[in-house]
Amino acid sequence: MPQVALNASLKGLSVWWEVLFPALFPFFVLSEILLGFGVVHLTGTLLDPLMRPLFRIPGVGGFVVAMGFASGYPVGAKLTSRLMDAKLVGREEGERLVAMTTSSDPIFLIGAVCIGFFGRSDIVPVLAAAHYGGAMLIGLLMRWSGGRSEPDAQAAPARRRRSGRLKEALAAMHRARQEDGRTFAVMLQQSLQSSLQLMIVVGGLVVFFSATLEMLVQSGLLGALRHLIVWGLDAAGASPHLSDSLVRGTFEVTLGARAAAEAGAESGAALPPLADRVAAAAFVLSWGGLSVHAQVAGLMSRTSWRYMPFLRARLLHAVLAVLLVYALWPILYRPA
Repeated sequence: MPQVALNASLKGLSVWWEVLFPALFPFFVLSEILLGFGVVHLTGTLLDPLMRPLFRIPGVGGFVVAMGFASGYPVGAKLTSRLMDAKLVGREEGERLVAMTTSSDPIFLIGAVCIGFFGRSDIVPVLAAAHYGGAMLIGLLMRWSGGRSEPDAQAAPARRRRSGRLKEALAAMHRARQEDGRTFAVMLQQSLQSSLQLMIVVGGLVVFFSATLEMLVQSGLLGALRHLIVWGLDAAGASPHLSDSLVRGTFEVTLGARAAAEAGAESGAALPPLADRVAAAAFVLSWGGLSVHAQVAGLMSRTSWRYMPFLRARLLHAVLAVLLVYALWPILYRPA
């Protein structure tokens, strides 16, 4: 099916160039610069008092949460693997961190999905609250998993008694900046280079999964999965047109989110209710797609991290995000 593969690859390339690149590239550069200046270290230190009582994660996990939520998948996994290599977090803590911080970044959720795919800004509060609220609930629920492990529980309280939280945060920022040591010009150049490399990887994954998924759909190999999803949607009283979004989102989050926005458009039928399409997008964003799963597994392969807790967390996050969309829709949605 060469024509099918070519058209699907061009469609994936179009999504990357027209939506993902302008939405993500500036933020990738900015996050690298903030990391070099130590701003994220300051944020992580300020979040320290919340991390251990709420999520049973050491204070250094606050840095991962801040960067994971700000930069999106798979940054949380990349940073967690570094902490595990440095013995700053244990296996259970690392698994909780990765499960909690594997989320979309705000620029992609708002710029690419809400504005780019749906063409609506009025759904931002609902989708953001459902997606990030579900991630926080995952962190709270997973705090009960695993045994006790307190790598650095004693040092931080002593430091906090000697100095204020803000002073400690500023000191952490200063130390990070000194350890980095690069001038702004060098930092900017390296940030541009690394961000371009990451964007090329993202684009390659989108094109690859776009072509592979379309060939699987056209060949009929995904017929059983589609029928199962349609049956589940019928049982839930939702439109069967949403099945394409869930099938595609199983493999790649960008393709699934776009299909949720365009559900029913290609067939000429009436579009499903907006709330249902937003719920499908929330499911896809929280599940992450097998492409994100592969990236996370690769980044964590050198540690003792286990995939099955992560898989369960992604499924639970997806379900929680859907429930939160319907619960928050009457409260947060205000038509533009």
